[in-house]
Amino acid sequence: MGRRGFSLIEVLAALLLVAIVLPVVMQAFDVTTSMATLARQRTEAAALADSKINELVGTGDWKLGVLSGDFSPDHPDYRWRADLVNWDTSTLEELDVHVIWEFHGKEHDYTVSTLVDQAQ
Repeated sequence: MGRRGFSLIEVLAALLLVAIVLPVVMQAFDVTTSMATLARQRTEAAALADSKINELVGTGDWKLGVLSGDFSPDHPDYRWRADLVNWDTSTLEELDVHVIWEFHGKEHDYTVSTLVDQAQ
């Protein structure tokens, strides 16, 4: 009659394999979670930037020098800054809206741009 079960060597080998593989799997899970969070934040920043540039152009606040702020209280982790850059020799200027946030101690930036006419 054959013996059933695992030998001590087989159990130790299995535990060693788990001890090697488990940290790698957990690291991959952590990286995947971080990338998913960053993707969600970029999507949110894109929507905020689009909304802010439409607001600035629609209200004309860019002409009044309102070129920075934040999105409190709804989105306190994000802030915005707008820059005006001469486009050419006409009255056109490029309006760039940067949405800035921090993730894992590093600053991230999402930018949208449009042309505005200084004469209007």
